[in-house]
Order: sequence, then C-alpha cells, then structure tokens
Amino acid sequence: MSHRVLLAFSGGLDTSYCVLYLKSLGHEVHTVTVDTGGFSPAELERIEGMAAKLGSASHATIDAREELFQDYLRHLVAGNVLRGGLYPLSVSAERVCQARRVVTHARDIRATALAHGSTGAGNDQVRFDVAFRALAPDLALMAPIRELAPSRAEERTYLAERGFPFPEKVESYSVNEGMWGTSIGGKETLDPWQNLPEAAYPGGEVDPLTPARTLVLGFSNGVPVSLDGAERGPVGVIQALNEVGSTYGIGRGIHLGDTILGIKGRVAFEAPGAHLVITAHRELEKLVLTGKQLFWKESLGNLYGSLLHEGHFFDPICRDLEAFLASTQDAVTGDVRLELRPRAFAVQGVKSPRSLVRPDMASYGESTRLWTGAEAAGFAHIFGVPQMIALKAKG
Repeated sequence: MSHRVLLAFSGGLDTSYCVLYLKSLGHEVHTVTVDTGGFSPAELERIEGMAAKLGSASHATIDAREELFQDYLRHLVAGNVLRGGLYPLSVSAERVCQARRVVTHARDIRATALAHGSTGAGNDQVRFDVAFRALAPDLALMAPIRELAPSRAEERTYLAERGFPFPEKVESYSVNEGMWGTSIGGKETLDPWQNLPEAAYPGGEVDPLTPARTLVLGFSNGVPVSLDGAERGPVGVIQALNEVGSTYGIGRGIHLGDTILGIKGRVAFEAPGAHLVITAHRELEKLVLTGKQLFWKESLGNLYGSLLHEGHFFDPICRDLEAFLASTQDAVTGDVRLELRPRAFAVQGVKSPRSLVRPDMASYGESTRLWTGAEAAGFAHIFGVPQMIALKAKG
C-alpha cells in the first residue's frame, strides 16, 4: 500500500536516504524541517534545496523557537531542571517539539504516514515514536534507518548510485545544535575515563585572559525577558546568552546517565544560555519563595524533567506538574546580576519587589522585631525535644 508520507527532514545523510528509499517503495514523500534554534538561514536554504533535488513532493520549514520555549523550556526553567545536576535536556525538549509540529503539518497536507530517520540505538526513536502514536495513532509509522540498519557507507553508496553523492565525513564529532544547547558525541564520550578537548566544543578554546563581564538578567513571572535592561523576550535572551557565554566557555560538560533503552549513555554539551538562565532563576527563587515551595519544586521539577527526557511528555501527569510549576512562578519577578569569567560564572546579587528578605522586620544573626530573646530560647528548647528523647531511648 502506498502512502503520502511526511518525513521529519534534516538534510543529512540519514534523512536523505529515507527520501529516496521511501520513494522507491512507491510512496509520495513530503518533507518538513522544524527549526528549534539549531539552523542558520543558509543551512535552512540548503536543506530546502536538498529536499527539492531528492524529489520531495513538498517541503516546509517551520520556525518553532518561540513554541519550544513557551510549551517546553519555560517549564524546565520553572523546575530548574538539569538532569544529573548538569545536563539541560536540550535534545529531549527539541524532539518532542519537533514531533508535535510534524504531526500538525501532516494533518495540513493530509498525510497518511509519518516517518523519521532515527536509528534503533538511541533515545530519539522513542521520543518520535511515542509522540507520533499519541498524537496521530491513525497514521502509519515508518523508520527506514531503524528497520534496515544500513551502515553509513551503505547509505552513501545508495545515494551516490542515484546521483546524490555524500562526501564521507572527516569530522571527529557529531554535533546537534539547538537553542537550549548543543550536544556533542565523539570517541571520548564512549569512554567514561576520557574528557572532551576544549577545541571540540562549538565555542572552541577559551582565552584565559578574557576580561570579566557583568550581566543583569531580568525575569517576569519566572520567564527571562531582559538583558542589561533591554527587553528581548525569552528567545532573544537565550540566544544572546548563548553568544556571550560561548566565548567564556560557560555551560560545558559531559553528562553520564541512563538512557530510555536502559543502558548507560554519555554525551558532551555546551549550553551557556540554559546554565546562565537556570542558575539565575534558582537564585531569584531563593529570594521570593518559601522553603517548602523550594523543597517540593526541586522534587517535582526533577520528576517533570525525567518524564520529558524519557518520552512521557503526553502523559496527563505532565500537565499536572506544569500547573504546579506555573503557580510557583507568580512571585518570580526581579533582576539577577551575574559575573562571567573564563570557564566560570557566579551570581553577584539579586533583587525583587516580592523579596522575602525583610531587614525592617528581622536580619539573620543580627536583630529581630518579630520575637523576644525569651521566646527564641523557648523555641530552641522545644525544637530539640524530639532528638533528646530519641537519644535517651537509645541509651
């Protein structure tokens, strides 16, 4: 049975192979590229041209950067989500966003099947499959690279024989660039004892003599909206922070963790915007939220990040967690001053009209108008009673 197939298309070797292979089976192949911040205008033009050369029945380019932030990243910011305390879940959020927009476009062109170019060895296949089946269970699902498992040499030969030669890659690293971060894979990421050389990161080697720089990041209801007093909107702020932070080597690391498939995986990344925003946001929250809010936000934010990372974004519990996280952001408005230095940054100060620091009422370790010394002594005495009893019970 032939289908009108919509293929998530990157213009690379795998998805180019998919176009020709699916056409050889008699399918009408359409392509779509969903931009989540990883493509330059020139690259998008190249991809569109490649789709036409391969014989795509139609090609669409969708700018989903604003949607990526509003529907996914804002919740990761609200939850201060860094997987393993390190990785900002850039690819996880991008793939769900891309899959969702692919389905929307498939409805627009009345496609009868969806396709992606993921292999059978990584997390992306699960994210695409789960999203496609959740949102469009009536459409057929095709994944030629996973089904056939051709080597990259076999793919190049197949394309070359049909008039589309692809040069063998000489790069040592595979790179996936997006607005929330760039992931990097290479021989060093396969061995947990090895470290990635600085030159392998998109920002390259960092000059240790680069002068320090101070930035003021402004938030409104938990959303980054300004930089040094200039309103930019969240996408503009993140892109600007990526550019500045990259020159300082900020937001680099290697994440080692559990994959959806149950094995351990390791990926290097450079995500200056994500690290600067989350660190600043967390410090602002310390100023305006209560201790119990902060405690439960950390727990539930990590749960939300795990669900998104593992392809469970469309489980209703994610909507419940988003509602909780959103309700905690009402007071998260203010400014955070950051100092950037080569390979490091720190929060210098934070202020907010909703600050819970009230020196007019009490100053830690100094003075208070809220209780007397005798009341404080009574509190300390009662506060220690459970421990006293427990120790006596142990003898």
